[in-house]
Amino acid sequence: MTNASPELSIVRGACGHDCPDTCSWIVTVSKGRAEKLQGNPDHPFTRGTLCAKVNHYLERVYHEQRVLHPLKRVGPKGQGRFERVTWEEALEDIAGRWKAIIAKSGAEAILPYSSAGTQGLIQMASLDRRLFGLLGCTNLERNICGEVAGTGIASTQGVGYGADPEDIVHSRYIVLWGTNTIVTNLHLWPIISEARERGAKIVVVDPIRTRTAEQADWHLAVRPGSDAALALAMMHVIIRDNLVDHDYVSRYATGYAELVQRVQEYSPAAVADVVGLDALTIEQFAREYATTQPALLRPLIGIEHHRNGAMMFRTIACLPILIGAWRVRGGGLSRSTHGLQFSTLNTDGLWLPQHNQKNVRSLNMRDLGNDLCNPLLTPPVRSLCVYNCNPAVTIPNQPQVLRGLQREDLFTVVHDLFITDTAKYADYVLPATSQIEHLDLVPAWGHHYLALNRPAIEPVGEAVANTEFFRRLARALGRTELWLYDSDEQLIRTVLDSSHPWIAPITYERLWAEGFVRFNPERNWLPFAEGGFPTKSGKAELYSQTLLDHGLDPLPSSGDMRQGSAGKLQLITGKTLHFLNSGYSHMARHCHREGRLFIEINARDAESRNLVEGALVQVYNEQGQVSAECRISPRVRPGIVWMPFGGLQDATGKFGSVNVLTPEEPTDWGGGSGFYDTFVDVRLSNTL
Repeated sequence: MTNASPELSIVRGACGHDCPDTCSWIVTVSKGRAEKLQGNPDHPFTRGTLCAKVNHYLERVYHEQRVLHPLKRVGPKGQGRFERVTWEEALEDIAGRWKAIIAKSGAEAILPYSSAGTQGLIQMASLDRRLFGLLGCTNLERNICGEVAGTGIASTQGVGYGADPEDIVHSRYIVLWGTNTIVTNLHLWPIISEARERGAKIVVVDPIRTRTAEQADWHLAVRPGSDAALALAMMHVIIRDNLVDHDYVSRYATGYAELVQRVQEYSPAAVADVVGLDALTIEQFAREYATTQPALLRPLIGIEHHRNGAMMFRTIACLPILIGAWRVRGGGLSRSTHGLQFSTLNTDGLWLPQHNQKNVRSLNMRDLGNDLCNPLLTPPVRSLCVYNCNPAVTIPNQPQVLRGLQREDLFTVVHDLFITDTAKYADYVLPATSQIEHLDLVPAWGHHYLALNRPAIEPVGEAVANTEFFRRLARALGRTELWLYDSDEQLIRTVLDSSHPWIAPITYERLWAEGFVRFNPERNWLPFAEGGFPTKSGKAELYSQTLLDHGLDPLPSSGDMRQGSAGKLQLITGKTLHFLNSGYSHMARHCHREGRLFIEINARDAESRNLVEGALVQVYNEQGQVSAECRISPRVRPGIVWMPFGGLQDATGKFGSVNVLTPEEPTDWGGGSGFYDTFVDVRLSNTL
């Protein structure tokens, strides 16, 4: 499946990582081996560059620790001791165990557990949804990231998407709200930089002085979880000073009178202590935002990981309504494009929900540890099938997750490229393909280009794609439904078979020939310039009857901000440059660059605890503790500490993860996790 001779070929594909950039890449293959991988210079967003992780993706493909054959556990769970078996042996045993579980406890006792380890649509969510839905296995609510933001924004404007990210070049006031763009959305930064060259001001709202905040024109270091209070104070100023676009609001919004009453209690002076900014700063921010057009808000992942995350997004989404920012190109709000792209694709044809068993229970992926250890859960989870994720590291309350995985009566199957932290507890580990070894359709959540990922090399060892894994499982289970065996090409053609006008120019043949194609919104696409909000009222809902019907506050509010005990420090975590959650953490190059697990703490908080730079410290709360290196840093304000997310060696040389410390804190709505509502303390370690 290449487009040159077998001796040397150039193959177009796309990165499948959970990242808004969804880069288009080119793989050079010589005699069946991938020799070079580079960013596609023809892609308008990738522009020929890849990130620090993916630049070395081929090292991941050919890594010596890669799982090449099916493995069966021979030692205690957690030790990661396995012996090689054949695919036939593994599948026969898995199918037999699952049939026995279904006969005794029902299919709900089997929990498929996956996330966004690959965001290629076919390998992330296709035949697995068909098979598990047909069997009647427990549904997994995959809301750990994105759902809270989308539902929060949608409660104001009907949908979670907004302005085209490429249109940020036309903005003149850009607010990067809860996003470290340079680290997590690298390819958007050149567009932002071009906007600044044209006269735009860049403002970052973030509790941490991130790399992006350092490059911005203005950094507003708010207290974690206070973002809605800040937005309400901005609305107070905008309304008080008559900076509202009354024509836009009267035509295209409902609930303005009620909002006016609500914001009276949120004057800058009243919220200054809550937000952590002085009143004059809030006043200046509000007036600059309201009077500089086009003004665009770019809220991303950061603020959704609080218990009041949905309300924060809902409240922030009211700001562009008030000032009529949606009227002009480069104005409004720009978050994820995923919802927009999925609305154009034939996902019902892909997932075939009509064949699913009815009234099947759902479990939230956030609660894995509690669900595995809950003696009252009926039926109990007796088998776990893990793919596209590593929950032993990435899910909150890691101690409870590990206790659950340790259960001898839990039959766990993991399909992955490496012996991950989760795979160490598995009964079977089955080899998965990398992105350059399988076919996939790759939507993006940071731009409007749909890509086809063509396999550049044959699968390494006995690795198979997720789709082939589920075909083999279906066959071993004796299923005869033909739609469980559709080829990857058939699945892609199915999902492209849509009547939506935006997808009309996109065909399988064109994607195969060109690598990527832009969805078909007009270049000067203004989704809400003349209203058209897809809410029940058809207008932006500053007052939401729907929220009220669900027992929630119908108006924007500051939400339920969690407060820690006296003297506790609020723990904020963030992405690192060389890891992707736990991905790449096994690779020496990336581990060397990231160093060991550390905690950043303000000098005042360090002094009160007798901590010094470089000291070995224990970070602890009622749930657990991890060892880390102390870094005294001006990046964090008093009362806040910061640690990298994912997995690093701790300061004693052992593996450490901040999710030892995070509880299963639910969000207000959207089913997410309040990772950032974690409070800890820090002390000198007595470990030598």
